[in-house]
Amino acid sequence: MIGSLLYLTASRPDILFSVCLCARFQSNPKESHLFAVKRIFKYLAYTPTLGLWYSRDSNFDLHSYSDADFGGYKVDRKSTSGSCQYLGSMLISWFSKKQNSVALSTTEAE
Repeated sequence: MIGSLLYLTASRPDILFSVCLCARFQSNPKESHLFAVKRIFKYLAYTPTLGLWYSRDSNFDLHSYSDADFGGYKVDRKSTSGSCQYLGSMLISWFSKKQNSVALSTTEAE
């Protein structure tokens, strides 16, 4: 199920964070993780019209945004980073990733 959801994140950035969080528990899943995955599928069923849409007559100004939390994952205190890039008003690239090391300050997490 996680593989299918990861495939869908290519056109549905709104589920990216939730899917990546669920993917962390693939090696030792609990019933609560299955409930979370089913909730994502239910969200997808109720929002079929959401997704990426690119207009031909948009401007081509490039904007990039990024953010990170500080030790947001309470199990190992690792932070999560995220970034998105817009060409005009159209989302063209994004990611969400758990950092490899533990940040000792908010500046280091960023």
